[in-house]
Amino acid sequence: MHEMLDFLKIEVVRRPKSYTIIRPSFRVCKSKDLMTRGGDFHAIWDDNEGLWSTDEQTAVELIDMELDTYVEENKFDFGENYIVEHMWNSSSGSIDKWHKFVQKQMRDNFHQLDFKMVFRDDDTVKADYATRRLKYNLMNIDTPAYNLLSKTLYSPDELRKLEWAIGSIIDGDSIKLEKFIVLYGAPGTGKSSYIKHVIEPIFDGYYEFFDAEALGDKSNSFSMEVFAKNPLVAIQHDGDLSKITTNIRLNSIVSHDKLIINQKHKSQFTISPQSFLFMGTNKPVKITDAKSGLNRRLIDVNPTGKTLMPEVYINTIQKIKFEIGGIAKHCLDVYRNLGRDYYSDYEPVNMREETDMFYNFILDECYNDFERDDCTTLAAAWVKYKDYCEYSEQRFKLSMQEVKNALKDYFKNYKDRGVTADGERVRNFYSGFMVDKFNFKNMVVRDAKNDDTWLDMKFGADSSELNRLCADCPAQYAKRDGTPSKKWERVTTKLCELDTTRLHYTKLESKQHIVVDFDMKNENGEKDLSLNLEAANKWPPTYAELSKSGNGVHLHYIYTGNVENLKRLHAPDVEIKVFLGDSSLRRKVTKCNHLQIAELDGGLEERETRKVINKEVFQNEASIRKLILENLKKEHHPSTASSISFIKKILDDAYASGIEYDVSDLRPAVIAFANNSTHQAKQCLKMVTEMEFTSEKETDRKDAERPLVFYDIEVFPNLLLINYKRRGKGKKMIRMINPEPKEVAELFKYNLIGYNNRRYDNHIIYARSLGYSLLDCYRLSKAIIDGEKVMFREAYNVSYTDIYDFSIDKKSLKKWEIELGLPHKELDLDWNKPVPEELWPKVSSYCDNDVYATEAVFEHLHDEFIAREILADIAGMSVNTSTNALTTKIIFEGDKNPGAVYTDLSDGLQYGPGKEYIPGTGVFSNDSNKFEGYSYTQGKNLYRGIDVGFGGWVYAQPGMYAHAKTFDVASMHPSSIIAMNVFGKYTDNFKQLLDIRLAIKRKQFETISDLFGGKLKKYLQSTDSSKALSKALKIAINSVYGLTSASFENAFRDIRNKNNIVALRGALFMKTLVDEVIKMGYEVIHVKTDSIKIANPDEKIENFILEFGTKYGYTFEVESEWDRLCLVNDAVLIGHHNNNDPESPNEWEAVGAQFKVPYVFKTLFSKEKIEFDDLCEIKSVTTKIMLDFNENLPSVELEEMIRDARDKVARGTKNTKKMEGILSDWSNVSDEELNSKIAVGHNYQFVGKIGKFCPVIAGADGGLLVRQSGDKYTSVTGAKGYRWMESDVVRDLKLNSKIDISYYDELAENAIDEISKYGDYSWFIEVNDVA
Repeated sequence: MHEMLDFLKIEVVRRPKSYTIIRPSFRVCKSKDLMTRGGDFHAIWDDNEGLWSTDEQTAVELIDMELDTYVEENKFDFGENYIVEHMWNSSSGSIDKWHKFVQKQMRDNFHQLDFKMVFRDDDTVKADYATRRLKYNLMNIDTPAYNLLSKTLYSPDELRKLEWAIGSIIDGDSIKLEKFIVLYGAPGTGKSSYIKHVIEPIFDGYYEFFDAEALGDKSNSFSMEVFAKNPLVAIQHDGDLSKITTNIRLNSIVSHDKLIINQKHKSQFTISPQSFLFMGTNKPVKITDAKSGLNRRLIDVNPTGKTLMPEVYINTIQKIKFEIGGIAKHCLDVYRNLGRDYYSDYEPVNMREETDMFYNFILDECYNDFERDDCTTLAAAWVKYKDYCEYSEQRFKLSMQEVKNALKDYFKNYKDRGVTADGERVRNFYSGFMVDKFNFKNMVVRDAKNDDTWLDMKFGADSSELNRLCADCPAQYAKRDGTPSKKWERVTTKLCELDTTRLHYTKLESKQHIVVDFDMKNENGEKDLSLNLEAANKWPPTYAELSKSGNGVHLHYIYTGNVENLKRLHAPDVEIKVFLGDSSLRRKVTKCNHLQIAELDGGLEERETRKVINKEVFQNEASIRKLILENLKKEHHPSTASSISFIKKILDDAYASGIEYDVSDLRPAVIAFANNSTHQAKQCLKMVTEMEFTSEKETDRKDAERPLVFYDIEVFPNLLLINYKRRGKGKKMIRMINPEPKEVAELFKYNLIGYNNRRYDNHIIYARSLGYSLLDCYRLSKAIIDGEKVMFREAYNVSYTDIYDFSIDKKSLKKWEIELGLPHKELDLDWNKPVPEELWPKVSSYCDNDVYATEAVFEHLHDEFIAREILADIAGMSVNTSTNALTTKIIFEGDKNPGAVYTDLSDGLQYGPGKEYIPGTGVFSNDSNKFEGYSYTQGKNLYRGIDVGFGGWVYAQPGMYAHAKTFDVASMHPSSIIAMNVFGKYTDNFKQLLDIRLAIKRKQFETISDLFGGKLKKYLQSTDSSKALSKALKIAINSVYGLTSASFENAFRDIRNKNNIVALRGALFMKTLVDEVIKMGYEVIHVKTDSIKIANPDEKIENFILEFGTKYGYTFEVESEWDRLCLVNDAVLIGHHNNNDPESPNEWEAVGAQFKVPYVFKTLFSKEKIEFDDLCEIKSVTTKIMLDFNENLPSVELEEMIRDARDKVARGTKNTKKMEGILSDWSNVSDEELNSKIAVGHNYQFVGKIGKFCPVIAGADGGLLVRQSGDKYTSVTGAKGYRWMESDVVRDLKLNSKIDISYYDELAENAIDEISKYGDYSWFIEVNDVA
């Protein structure tokens, strides 16, 4: 028989001669069917499902079902006129009565829900208090996919911890354990994979996600809100657990103590948390209180660092979901076999070492003393503790009373008064030091007698494991002096190509590769092999080699910790070698053992933190000066690097103390000292640049009121030239030849402007201001040019701005000189050789020219500078900040980790910030982001049978067309970004930039004036300023796409975006559009990224294209209409526009170099007048352009042919028989004589890397235009067969009549021939007559 809900009564109200009302009424009782908690609904028993429901809608439905059941059973008693006041009907008032009942009338009446797991086929009763069933049963089945994943990610000992924990929860014992799991390891080591694909499916519905950092934040009163449902399991995937300031809440959850739950807009209530915590983290859990019990409750699980190949991984996780029942059963068996108390005494020693400050204090400062004496006193420990806190800059410091209590955790006995071994009476005496609390498992001393086989050094180079492992690594022989033969960027040989029994250098396969070098000596001071073998044998077995002398021992390990922080001197005569940057291993294989290279997991000593210099140490400038001078003599530290580091610490602390001082006169001495470091000169010099040599702060160099000064520099080994002038015509040019550091420093009071100066000139003048010698400045210059990372952080901002950086069109200053018609000079000097003093004026004149050119380019690009100023104003940064950095600030509002949304365009699934890209697991966005058939395969974007590329799709049907239209997508890449929500919550900021530009175009200023805090208002006052604002935003918008696809790290780049989805979406759309247009019977002529040309379009196809674009978030515009169009290939065309607009004249347009040549374009198409500049050609090379004025010199073709033939012989290449005969005739002529004969036939004149030239007729004293590379001369591209003269010479000497027009006529003829391939040339150009 059906039983009604025990809190429910059915109320029947009969109204005579009217109707009957049936409505719910609620009984205040200790219900077994309803739970309330915190003054609100909590759960209701659903007998149909056999489960409790926490969804209040279920209560509404169940009560309404009771009403309907009652009416059905009693409807004959009511007649036809009755009304049921259902809960679902808000106007009935029943729902209001319900809310009053559960919120005000019922007292809290609840039981813990889901305190045990219910499997798919389990029967349940009310007393189980279950709200859900799992989708699987416990089963004894094989789990091969799980075994592959778990045993790859974790060693057996570590995996056992996870399986024991999972089994305890399944068994229902976890609430009795007071333990929690931390999966601790580097990114990409599988923490999230195990949680996501094993733990989450096993506990589906029984877990919640939580924020451990929020739990550790005292100020976050709602941090416990996620535990309101008291889940069996609580998970944090990747949290920073090192920043928590208190362990109290975390500890209370783990120990299942009662806690108050604060929920927003709800009443507080108390729970006893039952959650078992699983946390994934890259950083250790911060243990802030040794007494909190967190140490004994935390179980850390460390990965192996191994992972599966991507394709294997994806296949494996797909199979794991079918093994969940078997995995859960296996974990339950593991738990029951090991027992509840298996990890009772477990302590996370490694993690404690990383986070427990007092533990580290004992380990670092006291261990040796405590172990030796086996006792201490509070007074002695307190002195050590105060010093430790001071030099290690501890944020959390214990009081003396807290230290007194903390020490008791490390000693077996404590007495208020005690007696030392010397008979001295002391207070607060501790004895019985507990050595076993400290972990030295990775530094176990081995018994050489029992474990000496692994150092059996009887094998030769042929058996070397290192030779095998690093076979393909760059390697080179050493020179006679023992140094590398070449710079590493020039090394092409591999280790496998070398005889490794000779002294050589090799790069290593892994940056984690370390070598422990044993170099112990006997009492005679000689290296002793037996001593070194004995010492080495105490280390874990691994691959080992004898040193080149045969008496030293080198142990090779892969160190899993941070190699950068390793202390290099491990013990006397035992060195830890690490190989970072360009460092390489110097070796000569004499003997080795037969083992593989082992991993070493921690256990090595890291460099100790430098102690803070107390203010008492330096009371005045004299004491600071004394300390610096002592360090320059290495009286405090044995090495240059450590001494420089200590000097920096002295000055940092002095600066922070507020003492007045000025020791800037010592800066040159410190720089010279730093530069003498044998191996770390660059790092030492870098530290010097960050030293505070004076207590006075520098004034702002970039004050907008300061004069603008343009500058340029030239650097040679013996010459540093800095030329500068103030802005404006007639301003004096100042030349600084080899200036002193103080003179250079004076420049910083100006607003300096240069060309590409932020990445070159700034660093040279900054270095000179620091006291760098001329030779050091030259070395720095060369290092910058060679691409080494030697630039100073502070130097970027010594200038006001950099023209190259804010210019849209990136080109060299020399090219600007040519294009703007400025005087163009280049130096034919070797930058790597000293300049004779008599040539210094020549170099100065050259530098003058570049300064004048820099100013001229600045004035030419002034609009772009205004745009930079606007961007800087909006971003709240300086005009010297790069466009990329300004745009980043504007869009991401200073968020350094904004995250990104990645879209899989094959299925439209999206993956939010930080979410791992596993195909098929994302969230569907919309159909416009789904292109069925697309795949990213073997580095190619394949779609509908073609590769659409990475930077935009190009398609061409070469031919001649009489009528065509170009449809162009407005802002295709930005539209793609918006459509895919690439920047997540910041995409709206990006869209706002586009909307502002559109509003400016429409002059809707009032809609945008308040944006960016009202900063836009001043730019909306006039047409000119609003155009400048629009241009500034266009620059920012255009920079964004480049950043999304950049190879370098930046805030816009998403490492998941390997297929360049921004450009890809446009390419896939254009290919889809082309297929649709062709399907409709129209001809597609050309597609170029964001535009499509259609032959003979009509209104139907035009409307289709516009509407089709709208579906995908693209706006098409008709860019142009053509009445003549000749498409040569996908990059070259010539056509005539028919705009049908009387105000817009018809015009020709050329795309690509062939038809763009001014002479060709004007002669054949536009019929404009030919000007002098139209008869000039700009040529550029990467080496040198030379003019060979050999017209009146004897021919040396035969001599050059002989030289080339000899070169062939030297290279091992055969000549023809005829040539061999000629060679024999010249055998009596030496190479030196031959070169002398050849020199007679040439008169080479240096031009530069770029120049502007005119072809000239024979007899006009023109020269052959050639490129010099070493001692070889070859014709410049496009110049062969003609003689040339620099255009300014032709212009100045009025030699226009000497220009060889045949050069241009040939280009015109070639253009006609090209057009004629596709149709009648005469018909094609006849539009000129009509026009």
